Order: sequence, then structure tokens, then C-alpha cells
Amino acid sequence: MLQVDDIQLAFGGVKALTGVTVHAEKGRITAVIGPNGAGKTSLFNVVSGFYRPQVGRVVLDGEDISDLKPHARAYRGMSRTFQNIALFHGMTVLDNIKLGAHTNLKSGILTAGLRLPLTRNEESMLDREIRRDIIGLLELDHVQHHPVEDLPYGLQKRVELARALVMKPKILLLDEPVAGMNREEKREMSRFVLGVKKNWNTTVLLIEHDMSMVMGISDHVVVLSFGKPIASGTPDEVRANPDVIKAYLGGADEPAAA
Repeated sequence: MLQVDDIQLAFGGVKALTGVTVHAEKGRITAVIGPNGAGKTSLFNVVSGFYRPQVGRVVLDGEDISDLKPHARAYRGMSRTFQNIALFHGMTVLDNIKLGAHTNLKSGILTAGLRLPLTRNEESMLDREIRRDIIGLLELDHVQHHPVEDLPYGLQKRVELARALVMKPKILLLDEPVAGMNREEKREMSRFVLGVKKNWNTTVLLIEHDMSMVMGISDHVVVLSFGKPIASGTPDEVRANPDVIKAYLGGADEPAAA
């Protein structure tokens, strides 16, 4: 579904990514992990179009999208959540979720402004689809009409996931989906991501620091260190890789911290 090939990204003399290749197979969960400063967020920004690399390409479902802007990639079927919550306060949960569907609506500014039958019918269909396919899946029934700012942090993160899903993406990019959550919230989010994969066959690419989540739900794991790929494989293969252990824990010949 997604091919990210030989990415080279530098800011002035600082090399953020060097020779990074990630392939996310259709219907599977691929995780990108690494210590702080490894280049994970830079890679996500390349994939989603916020950064343009000096070398390399990004291919989505067979189409080279390397030169497309972020909004054009969204129209091609790419959806993303962010580490920092970016919901619209003053709006309900349901209205926040509906905003994610703009790429699939046919109504233009004129028909929407005049509230023509096409717009009203689209909105009614969208409401039904969200309640049927997303609200229930993510267990947001009890808060769908609540102002989003009144929700606890874990539920707000779930609303962000719902807004990304309403786009019906070919690939879903999750940027640290459980950052700042407690243990129970992390378990719930892991369950929901697995539910999305199972029920929708959605391809997922995620970056995350929580290793228990990554190893528990991922089909394939790619490890970065200082902007370079050092390992790739199943969770078990990566967990046992000496280079990965060294990157996270330091070399055996290094003095122990006091």
C-alpha cells in the first residue's frame, strides 16, 4: 500500500534521514520505532507531505505522490493523527468527526451555503454512516453530542482517531496514538486500532514510544537510529536484534550511569 524508498532529508548541514526505506503492506500494521531524535516524526512528515526530501520517493497504492501537497495526499486516501490533539473546541464530538469527511463530499461552497437538497442529503447520509461505522466501533456513543473540550484526554485521542477514519483512508498514519495515556487507556486504544484493521482491513503506519503496544499489535517493525534504518522485521525479530538493543540501551562497553 505504501512504499517509502531511500529517503534522504537534511536541514542545512544536519542530516535528519539517511537512506530510509519503509514498506507498509496492505491490511497490516507497520510500526516505526527508535530512540528520541531517531527521525520518526521527520519520516512521518515526509510521508504526509509536510517535508520534501532531497532524495527518495513516496508511492501510495502504486501512485508516486512525492510531489503532492498534504491536502492532495489526503484526497488520494492518506489520513493522519498527530501527537498533540488538534480538535475544534466549541464543537461536539460528532461535528468534529464529520469535519474529517470533507474529502469524500460532493457539495461545493455554493450548495453548502444555500443548504440545497444535495447538501442536506449528504449530511444525513454522513451522520448515519458515522453512527453506524465509527461511533460504535470506537465506543463513543455516550459522548457523541458532548462538547469535545469537556472530554478526558483519552477520549479526545479517540475522537481524533474517529475523525481520521471518517475519511475512509487507504492508509492511516498514527503519530504516537497512546502518548500521555494511562495503562487502561493504552489498552483500549490498542484494541481500537486492531479493530480498525480487522473490520476495515485498513493499512496502518504508526510511530510510538510505548514498546508494549508496538510489540503487541504490529505485524512489522522498522527501527531508526540517528536517522538511519538499523533493523526491520517481525516484533520478535526486532526485539532480539543486537543493534536494536544497543540503540536503546547503549553499548556493553559503555560505563553504567551513576
